[in-house]
Amino acid sequence: MSSKARIVLDPAFSVGTVDPRLFGSFVEHLGRCVYTGIYEPGHPTADGAGLRTDVLELVRELGVTAIRYPGGNFVSGFKWEDGVGPVEDRPRRLDLAWRSTETNRFGLSEFMDFLRKVEGTSPMLAVNLGTRGVQEALELQEYANHPSGTDLADRRIGHGDKDPFDVRLWCLGNEMDGPWQIGAKDADEYGRLAAQTARAMRMIDPDLELVACGSSSQSMPTFAAWEATVLQHTYDVVDYISMHAYYEELEGDRDSFLASAVDMESFIENVVATCDHVGAKLKSSKKINISFDEWNVWYLTKTQAAEPLNWEEAPRLLEDVYSVTDAVVFGSLLIALLRHADRVTVACLAQLVNVIAPIMTEPGGPAWRQTTFYPFAQASAHGRGRVLTVNVDSPTYPTAKYGEVPLLHATATIDDETGAVTVFAVNRSQTGALPLTVDLRGLNLTRVVEHSVLTDADPDARNTLEQPERVVPRAVEGTALGGSAADGGPGTTLNAVLPPLSWNMIRLA
Repeated sequence: MSSKARIVLDPAFSVGTVDPRLFGSFVEHLGRCVYTGIYEPGHPTADGAGLRTDVLELVRELGVTAIRYPGGNFVSGFKWEDGVGPVEDRPRRLDLAWRSTETNRFGLSEFMDFLRKVEGTSPMLAVNLGTRGVQEALELQEYANHPSGTDLADRRIGHGDKDPFDVRLWCLGNEMDGPWQIGAKDADEYGRLAAQTARAMRMIDPDLELVACGSSSQSMPTFAAWEATVLQHTYDVVDYISMHAYYEELEGDRDSFLASAVDMESFIENVVATCDHVGAKLKSSKKINISFDEWNVWYLTKTQAAEPLNWEEAPRLLEDVYSVTDAVVFGSLLIALLRHADRVTVACLAQLVNVIAPIMTEPGGPAWRQTTFYPFAQASAHGRGRVLTVNVDSPTYPTAKYGEVPLLHATATIDDETGAVTVFAVNRSQTGALPLTVDLRGLNLTRVVEHSVLTDADPDARNTLEQPERVVPRAVEGTALGGSAADGGPGTTLNAVLPPLSWNMIRLA
């Protein structure tokens, strides 16, 4: 096999159009995501509502388009009423999910204020189907969305929020198949409850978008059977099935870790097949899409080995510090999502600040970007429009978990108004640069706008409080358009070299 990689881009062949909500994120009452993350009254940068404006600036730069709230595992024990009204009247509660004490100083109104100040993002609320059910979901919907004239709508107005929040996207619980989940259920039990909740919520507003819980991961023993059973109950009343996936390097097997997107893509394709199988059984023309509302690199084995928490407020929890290698895998996961943009139309990076997050903060101190910040920000800014079909011709390498895997993982998007094209590519090789040729025939491109690369001589290099800009993207020189009459003329070929262990963005116009 050639030592070079090659892809062909043709505007006539595409996967689908990117839904902007593919670049969503997730705020859970977990560790320091909320408290000393996005919300820290008394911080030097805090605004009058207690929101850290340094974090707001970074969230805007990150380009997040939707934010899921308030959980996660947290939601299955959460009483939404605890987080509304005068802050001084809100109760302190034990959070069983993360063995923490929840003060409820930050709740629904504060979250909506945060979204307004981020700008350009929409809410995705989860309802508690663990310890609660249909009635409580309806009450939250009425409080959040009804204009006025009812007890709960007028209560919201009395709390200072005159205008309804107009939440369009709702999650029907969280990871209800997981034995760790408060109120975990079997597929039939959950499917019936989710369907009842969905039908009731649609009685208030038939145009809501609703997400049913899929399996917590592809490795769950009930995977696929769970989706099939849940969708048998809910197919006609929901729009999405959820997917969650986290990846980590285990036992020094970096080759397999770098190929994590192989698993993510198979997971997506398996869930899509299950959805379409149920649709065929029901003789329905409707398509269920994917809400990949939790994904990231997460060193879960370290979390599982940690000592149990003892009801602290906002403990330092799940604060993974990401390396260059982690960022390359992270970028590859983004590529996997884009490559399935026809069915993955909502996705949420878990989470936004401090907790397995692209943004880190220090209480009373600075905020900074992790290595994973950069692939997400670049993809959100430039991964819009149509996703072009990309079939990779690449050298391969052996992995213990996935067999032979291509060194190149890539996708590309096109803006049909301007004709601009962006290529996102990862070189999984730990040792060798990868020459890449992109056939651009059929595209009217004249120049390389930029070739940005995230890499480092030290694959374990990280950004920290002491060195917040140790790893940043840099420009690559020498990436150019070429082509001869035999190739189809000038500007029909892109020639680039992808450094070892690198995330690359190449913009063409």
